[in-house]
Amino acid sequence: MSCQHDHDEDNPLGKPDVPAHVQDAIRTLIEWAGDDPAREGLLDTPKRVGRAWLEYCQGYAEDPAIHLSRQFEEVGGYDELVMLKDIPFQSHCEHHLAPITGKAAIAYMPRDRVVGISKLARVLHGYARRLQIQERLTAEVAKCIWDNLEPHGVAVVIEAEHGCMTGRGVRTPGVSMITSRLLGCFLDDPRSRKEVLGLMGYG
Repeated sequence: MSCQHDHDEDNPLGKPDVPAHVQDAIRTLIEWAGDDPAREGLLDTPKRVGRAWLEYCQGYAEDPAIHLSRQFEEVGGYDELVMLKDIPFQSHCEHHLAPITGKAAIAYMPRDRVVGISKLARVLHGYARRLQIQERLTAEVAKCIWDNLEPHGVAVVIEAEHGCMTGRGVRTPGVSMITSRLLGCFLDDPRSRKEVLGLMGYG
C-alpha cells in the first residue's frame, strides 16, 4: 500500500495518494454494482475508499508486540489478575470485507512483570486493523500477550457482530458471535478459569 503524499494544489492537506490502479478497481466495482462512477457524487469516491482502506488496514504496518516491549517489574508483589473489559474495536472480515464490530475482554495473570493497561487495547487494535476472522483475531491477541509477557495465564474473549450476517446473506441484525482463547492457568485450573470468565461477564 502506498503511503506517499500528494503535494499539489488538489491535495492541500497532504492526504495519502491513491494509485490509479486502485482507483480504477473501485470504479469497476461501483459500475458492476449498478451505478455510474462518473456521476458527480461518486467522482471522488475511489480516492476516499482507497484512503479509508489504508486506515482500516493500518495494522499491517505494525507489529502489535511492540506495545508490550515496555514492561514494569516493580509491581509491589502484585501477582493477581489484570484485566481490561469492554474494549471496543472494529475490523473487517476477510471473506466479504464486511465490518466486524464488537468488544473484547483481555486478562492475564502476571508472573513478575506487567505493562501499562492501555497496551492491551493497542495489541487488540493492531491485529483488528487487518483483514480477519474473529477466531484468528482472538488467538493472535492471546498468543502475543503470552509470548511477550510470559504470564501464568492469558484469557481473551471477543464478542462481535458481523456485517456479512447483518447486511447480506441471512440478514440477521443483533446476533453476536463469542470466541475465547485461554492459555496457562486459565486453561489448566478450573477455579482460575471460572474466576476470569465470571469477572469478564461470561461465567
